[in-house]
Amino acid sequence: MNAAHDMGGMQAFGPIEIDACDAPGASPFHAEWERRVLAVTLAMGATGQWNIDTSRAARESLPPAQYLGSSYYEIWFAGLQKLLIAKGLANADEIASGHAQSAAKPNVRVMKAADVSAALLRGAPVDRPASAPARFAAGDTVRTKLINPPTHTRLPRYCRGKAGHIIAVRGTHVFPDENALGHGEHPHWLYTVRFDAKELWGADTTASSVCVDCWEPYLE
Repeated sequence: MNAAHDMGGMQAFGPIEIDACDAPGASPFHAEWERRVLAVTLAMGATGQWNIDTSRAARESLPPAQYLGSSYYEIWFAGLQKLLIAKGLANADEIASGHAQSAAKPNVRVMKAADVSAALLRGAPVDRPASAPARFAAGDTVRTKLINPPTHTRLPRYCRGKAGHIIAVRGTHVFPDENALGHGEHPHWLYTVRFDAKELWGADTTASSVCVDCWEPYLE
């Protein structure tokens, strides 16, 4: 999706500013409401009504002015509101008032507070069984496809249609482009591809190279 979130390689946005939350041992939250947004987002993810790629796609689909003018957790909260409404878990009036106005949607999983620590410690496996041999190997020269999907993709805009070399094969993982649409996981091989910076941005760049993790359907 070619939206405001895909900022890699773009100019004139100024330097990346490091704030106090980035210091070692510092709280990652600027305010208590940010902590609550993270907690609610994780709790709603546990309902099973959507997956992590669907939630990323919801945030990416915010209007550019809203996305660029919002803080990190404001974006998370706006994306969560879109998902709640789309899945019939709440309506706009309920979100605005903070109070339910109708019966809860039936058969929705609920994460109890007592189960949170165990769930976070348990995590979830990220590897998936391979259904076919890897098409590429380390050392191969590849080119990313020149695609402009209107939906979620993890192939950055700045490296589409560019040649690079595979430096690592990372195994088989959920393909986010399909998973975000609710079409299932459709696992594919994942590769780390190194691109010469001049291939991406021309002779004026001051960088040397960039490494990008690319799923097999992105490559030819």
